[in-house]
Amino acid sequence: MAQTFEPNLIGFLCNWCSYAAADLAGSNKLEVPANLATIRVMCSSRVDPIFILNAYLRGIDGVIIAGCHPGDCHYQTGNYYARRRFALLSKILKTFNLDPHRFRLSWISASEGQRFSQVTKEFAESIQKAGPNPLRKKPFID
Repeated sequence: MAQTFEPNLIGFLCNWCSYAAADLAGSNKLEVPANLATIRVMCSSRVDPIFILNAYLRGIDGVIIAGCHPGDCHYQTGNYYARRRFALLSKILKTFNLDPHRFRLSWISASEGQRFSQVTKEFAESIQKAGPNPLRKKPFID
């Protein structure tokens, strides 16, 4: 019997919008992938690209950053900085031969629990189809 691949996912969620949306999804008993580890950050712009690269090098299969909709950032322009970093980091990930679809940026407001559920489920399904992270560390001795 073949074992189904369950991806390891990390979500960096903006404190003011996306983290609240995740909480709303949970309160409404909406389905959210159990294999998504969430990390609350004050703003999507506070996610250092080194965090993302380190996650992939440690074997994480997919990373999603979720923040306030553009123009609604509690720190005025934070999500614009996040969008720029996302674009640059997507290009860098290609040099590591990582499929750029393993990295996603989404805008989800605090009232969009249903959207949070939908986005994370779709992301988990796409990573499951893509298979394990090719950068996942292999042991030196088998």
